[in-house]
Formats: sequence, structure tokens, C-alpha cells
Amino acid sequence: MLDPRAPGVVAADAARVAALALAEDGIVDVTSSVTIAEGQHGVGVIEGRAPLVVAGQAYADAVVAACGLDPVTWSVADGDRLAGPMVLGTMRGPLRAILRAERPLLNLLQRACGIATMTRQYVDAVAGTNCRVLHTRKTTPGLRTFEVAAVLAGGGALHRTDLATTLMVKDNHWQALRASGRTLAGALAEAAAGGVTGLQVEVESIEQLDEAVGAGATRLLIDNQTPETVGEWAASARAVRPTLEIEATGGITLATIRAYALAGADFVSTGALTHSVVGADLGLEIR
Repeated sequence: MLDPRAPGVVAADAARVAALALAEDGIVDVTSSVTIAEGQHGVGVIEGRAPLVVAGQAYADAVVAACGLDPVTWSVADGDRLAGPMVLGTMRGPLRAILRAERPLLNLLQRACGIATMTRQYVDAVAGTNCRVLHTRKTTPGLRTFEVAAVLAGGGALHRTDLATTLMVKDNHWQALRASGRTLAGALAEAAAGGVTGLQVEVESIEQLDEAVGAGATRLLIDNQTPETVGEWAASARAVRPTLEIEATGGITLATIRAYALAGADFVSTGALTHSVVGADLGLEIR
């Protein structure tokens, strides 16, 4: 499974993403070429203009490196919570290169910090419980490692990042099983025999829950239910399998997440962390 915490994963992805971001701007800056003297140097200050949680520094560093600039001198680290406006980092070098780096760098930082900031809000909402906040695969195409790394910087936990390592039976899989006459128990047994250890099953009814528990699921994803129902279903499942993990998912918001945690969910997953995020308010000033 793709894990941004593994050595070298983020560095390699950051170089790839930086190259794509810079390529979007073309190879020539016609404005800087006529307004900035060749060889003119400057200092670029990356500023946070509102409260935020820092994320995405490796990606900003990759943009700067691709522009031939010295590394950013950071005043903060990924995961830091900033209470208000402050300087995040400073870069020095040829002014044309700084301005070439400016927009790709800010675009990446703004999105990463926005994801981390929203994630921290969800994490704070379940403080004092055993519930952990998870991302989903509802990520921007080509930016999954980047966005998942930002979730982790915000205090979220790693969920499934690809299709290859963890089984997750969802509604369409249930329908396919029924149509083919196959059983959930048979599918999970086949996966386990093939070395798959994470056997996660989404359930939308008590009948599906009972079948998943009996089939050997290691985690139940209780989808689109109230906190009260999650609590009842979790108790029913754990009466049979006390170590079974319970994940609540589907339409859970910042206003409702704590109720799910208190109802007994070990995990809450929400796609909003990556598909509905508002970018952080950042800017770059030349001094």
C-alpha cells in the first residue's frame, strides 16, 4: 500500500508533482524577462495570512529545487498549528527564478495546508475518544500521495490508498456477489488465502452486518447510518467478535463526527478532507 511515511515516497512524488506544476506555466516568463534584470537577486517571504496547519513543505522544496534556487529556510514544520499571520519560510536567489516558483509553490502549499487544517478540525472534534479520522480515495487524480501526506500532517490516520493491498467490499460488490450467486464468506476466504489481511466490508443493513461478521470481516464500514444505529450495530457485532473494528462513514460532518466517536466508532472516514477543502490563505512577498 502506498504510504507517504515510507522512506523516499514523498520526495519522489514531490519531484514528479513539481515538474508537472512548473510545466503548466511554460518555459518562458515573458513578464519577468522584460521587468527583472538578468542576475537580479531578491528574497521571497512565504506568509501565512490566517490560522492554519502547515503541510506540503517537501512539495514546495521540490518546486524551489527545480527552479535552481537554494532550499527554503523554513520557520515552521509540517504539522505545526499557526494561530495567526506569520512567516512560514524564506527563499533567496535570482528574482526571475523566485517568481517562476511562486505560483506552483503557493498552489501546492495552499492546498496541502488547507487539507491539514480541515483534518485537524476533525481530529480535534473527537479529542478524548479512541476514534481516529481517516481519508478516503476521493483524492485529486495524480495527487493522492500529496493529499494523503497532508491528511497525516493534520493528525489524520492512514486508510486504504490503492486497490491492491486491502479488500473493501462496498455496495456494488455486494450486488455483484448476489448476481453471481457467490457468497461473501467465499470471497473473504479467497482473499485471505491469497495473503490479504485487511478484510473490510461496508454494511448498510443489519442483515449485511450479520453476514459480514460471520464471514470473517476484520472491519465493518457502517455506511450512512445515524450515530445511534452505529452504536447499536457496533454492540451487536462486538458481542460476537469483540476485536472487530468499526468504521463509520457516509455524510459525516464536523458537526456530527463526535457523536459517531462516542457511539463506539474506532474510525470515521470522510472524503471531505480532500474533495471539499478550502485552500489556506498564503502569499509570497518580495523583499
